[in-house]
Amino acid sequence: MYRNIIKPFFDTIAASIGFILLFPIFAITWLVLMIKNNGKAFFYQKRPGKNERIFKIIKFKTMNDKTDANGELLPPSERLTKAGIFVRKYSLDEIPQLLNVIKGDMSLIGPRPLLIRYLPRYNDFQKQRHNIKPGITGWAQVNGRNAISWEQKFEYDVWYVKNMSLFLDIKILFLTVYKVFKKDGIYSVENDIVPDFTGTASNEQSSHGN
Repeated sequence: MYRNIIKPFFDTIAASIGFILLFPIFAITWLVLMIKNNGKAFFYQKRPGKNERIFKIIKFKTMNDKTDANGELLPPSERLTKAGIFVRKYSLDEIPQLLNVIKGDMSLIGPRPLLIRYLPRYNDFQKQRHNIKPGITGWAQVNGRNAISWEQKFEYDVWYVKNMSLFLDIKILFLTVYKVFKKDGIYSVENDIVPDFTGTASNEQSSHGN
C-alpha cells in the first residue's frame, strides 16, 4: 500500500509544497544562471525511469558549452562555471527536479536516474534499481554519494528497492537535509565529477543496510 498509494501521493504533495517554499531561491538561481550561461538556465537530459521508461530530467545548468578545436565538448571539470560550483555545492541544481516529481516521472526518494547508455551495462542484480521511480535523493546518496564505488551505490539502491518504507523514506529525507546543511565532507570539483560506469564483472552482489 505504501509503495503504490501513499508514497506517490506524498511525493506530489511534498514536492508541490517544497517548490512553493523554495521558489524564491529557484527564481534567484534561475536569474543568475540566465546571466552567466548566456540565457540558458536549465539543463535537460533524457534518463531512464521506472521500468527503464525514458523521461527528460530538468536541472539547473552548471556547465558551459565550450568545445575544443574539433568541436568536442571540453571535460566537465573545465566547463563547470564558478556559479555552477556554488549551485552544486549547496545542491541548488536539484531544485528543478521537484517539477519531475510533480509530473510523476520521479519520486523524492529513490535510486538516482543515471545515463541511458548505462542500461546495457547493468547486471541482473543492478537492473532491479529500475523497479521503482528514480529519486532526487536516495539511500546511496546519504551513505557516501560520490565517495563510494558504482557497485556500492547499486547495492544501496537495490537494498532500498527491497526495503522501502515510510520510516526509511523519512530517515533518508532528514539525513539529506542534514548533510546539505552540514556540508558533509569538503566539496571539490574533482570529487563532484563522477567517472563513467563501465559495467560490473559478474552478477555477484551483497546487500547494504543499516
